[in-house]
Amino acid sequence: MSFNLKAETNNKVKHLTWAHVYELTEPLHIWSVWAAKEINRKTNGRYVIDVFPASIMGKEAELNQSLSLGTIDIIYTGTSFAAQNYPPMGLSELPYVFRDYEHWQKFNDSILFKELSEGYKAASRGNQVVGNNYYGQRHVTSNTPILTPEDMKGLKLRVPNASIYKMFPLAVGANPSPIAFSEVYLALQQGVVDAQENPLPTIKAKKFNEVQKYISLTGHLQGTNLTLTSKHLWDSLSPDDKKTFAETLKQAAANVSADTRQSEKDLIEWFKQQGTEVLTVDRQLFRDKVLPSHQAIKQELGADFYDRLQKIR
Repeated sequence: MSFNLKAETNNKVKHLTWAHVYELTEPLHIWSVWAAKEINRKTNGRYVIDVFPASIMGKEAELNQSLSLGTIDIIYTGTSFAAQNYPPMGLSELPYVFRDYEHWQKFNDSILFKELSEGYKAASRGNQVVGNNYYGQRHVTSNTPILTPEDMKGLKLRVPNASIYKMFPLAVGANPSPIAFSEVYLALQQGVVDAQENPLPTIKAKKFNEVQKYISLTGHLQGTNLTLTSKHLWDSLSPDDKKTFAETLKQAAANVSADTRQSEKDLIEWFKQQGTEVLTVDRQLFRDKVLPSHQAIKQELGADFYDRLQKIR
């Protein structure tokens, strides 16, 4: 299913593809459609962007590959996938690396984030970071109550297929089980895994609460998704068009972040009304288990970057 913006057909019209794995109801999709319309309007119809949601164009690893090949022009991707090209991008995916949402916001506006984005661009041979979208705090869903790290021992926990996501479950004694995002609901329903972890808006959008009884508010990650453009697209843009794309996509990311933040605040009561038990946990118990694991990866991701991130106030 594509969301096509009609433009008057002429030789100057350029058709672009924006692909992602998220649902139509999620802020990431809603604001991608808005950005596509804005760019179409601001360029007087010279750019028509088709947005393909819900893994229509492939799973996340495939989208990253297609971006590098230039067969897709714009994608959303988790920073853990970007870190496969440039490891320091994975800093923001470390469990409990951010104190809170405000810490993440300041990082997003920092010189450090700009430096990391430039490092990724060089390592990926030209893919451009044009937005950083807050994806929400990640929490654990399960069919058994989880209140302490000990409650997670031996639990088969679905995680994205990137090594950095395994840090949290390994630190608390769970068994990380990488499964593609589009297959998680079925895996939970069939008992292939016992639990999964995602932000509240995603848990709602993917209806994981239909097959999981509990949500434990571990808040172990402040998830983010990058908006990336391909080298092929970015290099083809004029300076004025670069400015239009950059400003519009950055604004879209800010809107995604604001909506997501508000949504996760509102969703706790919604889940309770649906019959899901929402459990408040002592996060410090989990932090104490997890933070020592940072030392093993700190050098790999850049000790200086890590220390600068912690000093952001």
